[in-house]
Amino acid sequence: MEQIITAVRGFDGALVVVPEQGGDFPELAWGDAFFYFAPDGQLPQNVQPYGTIVVKNYPDDTACDLDAPGRWRVNIHVDRATFREFTGEEPRGLTRPRDYTAADTVLPHPVYGALGWLAVVNPGEEHTDTVVQLLRGAHDAARARFVRRHAPAGSLEND
Repeated sequence: MEQIITAVRGFDGALVVVPEQGGDFPELAWGDAFFYFAPDGQLPQNVQPYGTIVVKNYPDDTACDLDAPGRWRVNIHVDRATFREFTGEEPRGLTRPRDYTAADTVLPHPVYGALGWLAVVNPGEEHTDTVVQLLRGAHDAARARFVRRHAPAGSLEND
């Protein structure tokens, strides 16, 4: 997990937030990690993270059995082509049953797959590099959205 967090911290403009006890974040988020594109180092308002690491089950998200000791999951928002490449399905057309407890396997997110999120429980030797590459792509997409939102009106018309 630390290897992935360290890699994301190395992305230009990345902000990694890891809520801890006593901070401003709800207890449910303590110990998890949230990845944003934030070149000013400030937590973006009204923007979802492009990736997360969760270390426990959430009330509506228990399929991966993350409450078991040593289990954690990386979640990454990807484009449709990347989603299809890894799942063989469209995000909004998921039909195949999956074993969401499988480790080191790229799967649709058990709750947010239909929204284009992939998930990997305990990335290991086979998929850690893939996870970092997917996070790099998600980071670059977040950067592109940031640039579009912050460009002066009309400045992107000829791009």
